[in-house]
Amino acid sequence: MELRLDRNKTYGLVLEGGGARGAYQIGAWRALKEAGIAISGIAGTSVGALNGALVCMDDLERAERIWKNIRWSHVMDVDDKLMEAARKMRIPVRRPSAGDPPDGHASGLVLGKVLGEAGRIIRTGGFDVTPLRRLIEGAVDEERIRSSGRELYAVTYSLTDHCPLVVDICGLPDGEMAQMLMASAYLAGFKREKIGGKYYSDGCRANNVPVDVLIDRGYKDIIVIRIYGPGVDAEKHLKVPEDVNLYHIAPRTSLGGILEFDGKKARRNMALGYFDGLRMLYGLSGRRYYLDVPAGEAYYCRRLAKEAGLLARLLGEREGGSARYYTEELFPKLARELRLGRDWDYRELYLGILERLAAERGAGRLRVYGLKEFWERAAGGPRH
Repeated sequence: MELRLDRNKTYGLVLEGGGARGAYQIGAWRALKEAGIAISGIAGTSVGALNGALVCMDDLERAERIWKNIRWSHVMDVDDKLMEAARKMRIPVRRPSAGDPPDGHASGLVLGKVLGEAGRIIRTGGFDVTPLRRLIEGAVDEERIRSSGRELYAVTYSLTDHCPLVVDICGLPDGEMAQMLMASAYLAGFKREKIGGKYYSDGCRANNVPVDVLIDRGYKDIIVIRIYGPGVDAEKHLKVPEDVNLYHIAPRTSLGGILEFDGKKARRNMALGYFDGLRMLYGLSGRRYYLDVPAGEAYYCRRLAKEAGLLARLLGEREGGSARYYTEELFPKLARELRLGRDWDYRELYLGILERLAAERGAGRLRVYGLKEFWERAAGGPRH
């Protein structure tokens, strides 16, 4: 695989806000580190700012440990079992009756506990995020951040002053870093508490993808890690200067809810982030899978010509006797089914067919395939 980025350059890094989806960013960061990509500045919102502090510290091991073991109770003062029960939605939406089986009665009791906990949270003004504050205070090493040689900016919103803020974390007085990182991550539903005499809200309400923060500070090569959290997607309306290069790492599948703080889900999202990072770094092909394959369309046109009959059989389609059947009927039909764009080419079609077959055969997704191996996984055997 050939690296698309220049190891001799330094890059800015933008980390979008999105709560529990932030685990994805840590997986992508691992891919960047393994490729030898140097980061000189970070701008983040909410969880992106928190992850940005760990990037600034260059402490991937700590970041992975935090996310692999994350629980709801690490972020909010809640019961993990009740939160898991509520998430799964496997509880009845009524009171249990005398005729219910024991498991239904137990579920009804869980429902009562969930509703009781919800009532307590509402009465007390939202989720108590003391655990998150402690997590940030335990993870952030001010000395390492200040001595890292990297810049770190966090976006928040001052409810007191009714305005967005971009906070230069490295320029804060001693003892205030954790506080302002917390200010960036005050999601709706969290209990409000003053920080430095002011109330803050999650920076997502102002700018959830702060690409402009690094552009305004002179960065020319910027990696943007998207997690599609709620809030203002400022990048959509950003006019990027011609001399600025943006490189995006983004998921192609759902990362789950923004409050789904579950270690198993986080580990899965970290793996997705890692492989999506490889996709960007090495120009991997594939919509669902990660494919290190030849680039030219002519190559795939020849393969389709040789393998059209076999592919039709594998897909359960009618085999035709003429080339016109394939080029004018079957191939356009498959392109529509695969939802390829209007200007699809034979490379897209061939790889799309293989991906469909591979998915039907349950081929593992989280790995990089060469074309020969992927064909064997998709077709159920070696190519003859």
